[in-house]
Amino acid sequence: MLKWLLTIAFVVVVVGLVMPRLRQDGVPKKLSGDIAVRWRGRHYFFPFASTILLSLLFALISRLL
Repeated sequence: MLKWLLTIAFVVVVVGLVMPRLRQDGVPKKLSGDIAVRWRGRHYFFPFASTILLSLLFALISRLL
């Protein structure tokens, strides 16, 4: 269980760092559970829903393989 929590935390950090570079029209594409915060002129993105969705997708693919 700890391994999955660490994996999810790592994915949240990586996707949060990469998403601002993938923005289109100044607004990142996000799901309803993702949080975008603007603080002191910088944008911070916390992709909680995207991370859960990607984790479920990867788990499904790994079970099929």
